[in-house]
Amino acid sequence: MSSGDETPARPFILCREGEAVPAALAGAVAALGNFDGVHRGHRALIETVRARAARAGRPAVVLTFEPHPRAFFSPALPMFRLTGPGAKEVVFRRLGLDGLIVRRFDAALAGTGARDFVHGLLKGELGLSGVVIGHDFHFGRGREGNPAILADLCREAGLDCVVVPAVSLEAGAEPVSSSAIRRALTEGDVAAANALLGYRWFVEGRVRHGDKRGRVLGFPTANVALGDCALAHGIYAVRARLADGRVVDGVASYGRRPTFDDGAPLLEVNLFDFSGDLYGQDIAVELVDFIRGEERFPDADALVARMEIDAREARERLAADAVPSMLGA
Repeated sequence: MSSGDETPARPFILCREGEAVPAALAGAVAALGNFDGVHRGHRALIETVRARAARAGRPAVVLTFEPHPRAFFSPALPMFRLTGPGAKEVVFRRLGLDGLIVRRFDAALAGTGARDFVHGLLKGELGLSGVVIGHDFHFGRGREGNPAILADLCREAGLDCVVVPAVSLEAGAEPVSSSAIRRALTEGDVAAANALLGYRWFVEGRVRHGDKRGRVLGFPTANVALGDCALAHGIYAVRARLADGRVVDGVASYGRRPTFDDGAPLLEVNLFDFSGDLYGQDIAVELVDFIRGEERFPDADALVARMEIDAREARERLAADAVPSMLGA
């Protein structure tokens, strides 16, 4: 099922850190933020950017920063990122933007005052014509800038500025946020996370060699390490997009394999009706539903019996799923 958004008429342009803004993105209207998760709240910013850019005949882009400020200020602390740089690009392309501008979050940017952020970066270096921000956007040295200050500085610099209010799934509900999505995934509540995102949450990674135990058990897997991921350990119904563009249904385990070795957490994806060598390839795996938590079984036979049940359950849930996808599934 598609995301429901039209493919952009113009080619998507990625302007990486250190690169000058290309002529095709000159005078763009930009949504500003970290966009971890690119959830429904972020989608409201993107829709506003696209609408205002279309009226003004300008490119519509996102301006984001890498690494995430939290990772810059506390590099030793684990950080469960919902959407890495590559995944963000996938989603922004899908949402019909003209481009993505990435700037490095470093000591120099962290020490930039609010006025220099607007006049020096947004107006001077990037040549934007307008910006769109969320209600809780802060910027500048020591987070001294807030939406009201940004609006004043944009008027001073001749930039259009729009502040988008918080988005909730229903009246009186908690606003959609990356923190709420992380909490849901930590609890294994994939349905809640996907509802807040507006699409199936997905991860990307390179298939690595494992111990080949899955092949011996009759359930060969593509194994992907997810880094600092706080996803609940357990069994999931999934869809995977392979390097050649094919999208394949499957069932996946994320955890430490307590029946065997209690090793480092690993995502192990068994793809239905698939044969082939995926080692060394980059794949994307989206979570459709949570089936059960991770368990320790008395022996391999008991585990295989349960895996067969899990596979049938995954097929049923995949067949019933109607949540939009960013992977073309």
